Amino acid sequence: MAELSKKTLGRLPESVEQPAYDRQQVTVGMVHLGIGAFHRAHQAAYTDRVLYRDPSWGIVGASLQSRSTRDALKPQDCLYTLATRDGAGERLKIIGSVVDVMLAPTQTARLLSAMADPKTRIVSLTVTEKGYCHEPASGALNEAHPDILHDLATPYAPKTAPGLIVEALARRRIAGIPPFTVLTCDNLPANGRVAKGIIDRFAALRSPDLGAYVAGELLCPATMVDRITPATTDEDRAGISRALGVLDAAPVVTEPFSQWVIEDRFSLGRPDWEEAGAELVVEVEPFEHMKLRLLNGAHSSLAYLGYLAGYQTVAEVMRNMDFERFVRALMEQATPTLVIPPSTDLMGYRVALLERFRNPALKHRTWQIAMDGSQKLPQRLLGTIRDCLRLGLPFDRLALGVAAWMRYVSGVDEEGRAIDVRDPLAEQLRKIADAAGPVAEWLAPALLAVEPIFGRDLPTDPRFVEAVTAELRQLFAVGASQAVARLGSLSG
Repeated sequence: MAELSKKTLGRLPESVEQPAYDRQQVTVGMVHLGIGAFHRAHQAAYTDRVLYRDPSWGIVGASLQSRSTRDALKPQDCLYTLATRDGAGERLKIIGSVVDVMLAPTQTARLLSAMADPKTRIVSLTVTEKGYCHEPASGALNEAHPDILHDLATPYAPKTAPGLIVEALARRRIAGIPPFTVLTCDNLPANGRVAKGIIDRFAALRSPDLGAYVAGELLCPATMVDRITPATTDEDRAGISRALGVLDAAPVVTEPFSQWVIEDRFSLGRPDWEEAGAELVVEVEPFEHMKLRLLNGAHSSLAYLGYLAGYQTVAEVMRNMDFERFVRALMEQATPTLVIPPSTDLMGYRVALLERFRNPALKHRTWQIAMDGSQKLPQRLLGTIRDCLRLGLPFDRLALGVAAWMRYVSGVDEEGRAIDVRDPLAEQLRKIADAAGPVAEWLAPALLAVEPIFGRDLPTDPRFVEAVTAELRQLFAVGASQAVARLGSLSG
């Protein structure tokens, strides 16, 4: 079977949507760090829809670690299929906004040249929480991170996103080129402010003069991104290739829903993303909290509890009415911590979330969502709990989500099988769990002492410690399914 490429576009079925612009006219305007499935289902798809208006906003993508995306896309002229699925079926669209893909570890010089090029006006990121090399509890740069130490020692060969960005900004400054805008699209509270603080601090550690320049000139607008994008499977690749009649080694599967809220602050312009449905606003924070606390907090809790209960995907979890009642109750507890614009249909948003979680066409694995929990927990659950404590509100469902993470990172499931825990702190967490043993009164305080996750406040608040310990005790005593059934059935 021939590969998807610009030469084979003419062979595709009429039902497959193709780019509405001349791809030969597309030039580079953005560099994106972390070109995984989410970026290709979200920001690249929004950009694809507006290139007909201005083709100068093509994207150069860079993988910071794995070569698989680069190796799959390059032979296809960086074209790929976006497969949108729900209960009604599948819709296929070819995305052409990505014009080149690099592998940062082996093409560092070329990537830095692209970032320093005056045509590049935006550098965007989806590097996941751990890619910022920060302390999740505080949002500050982890100055002892080994990759940060490497980038400070060898600034011309950086490994990290902060190192790449600051080196490119330094080169632009020397050449008299204004700074690009850094647009982070990761699930971090106040992600623009956090990214700005990390980049400013890294630049200052390189040199006070460079730090002052970056602090004074660099813009990092905040964003809120939302689109459920499971990992693409071999079955997905085979089925999409059959539907196309050509081989696509890099398709992306997603849901119909998509949301992108952007703080409209760009130093050198931006694509007309609002024409593709993005919301350009003055303040992103209310939308960001709504998404992190309702969608992401619920998603992570479902992932840990569902995995422990033996479920492979979120849709399977949601077929259990105890879990559905539980996640409704969790959203109910999180809602009073939100400050939402009056025009926002919050109840409609919550109902839509439940429908999205139930989507039978998305095989979103609980194990995938459970990855990197040490980086996600502060944003998805702990911030909500802090507000509940401050306001004197109940938070037992949220506490069960935290306890389920503790049970999960102990590395052994309810049947005594090993859990493949993927987390930057996995080794440290497993050592703590092994030393404490499966006893809630020992394990909970031992894990709560991990300051980069829980900070200094939560481990010293008896309301929090007692609630999490009680829920962890339930998980050890009766298992995830019964613990969920108990909290799903209680009122309040």
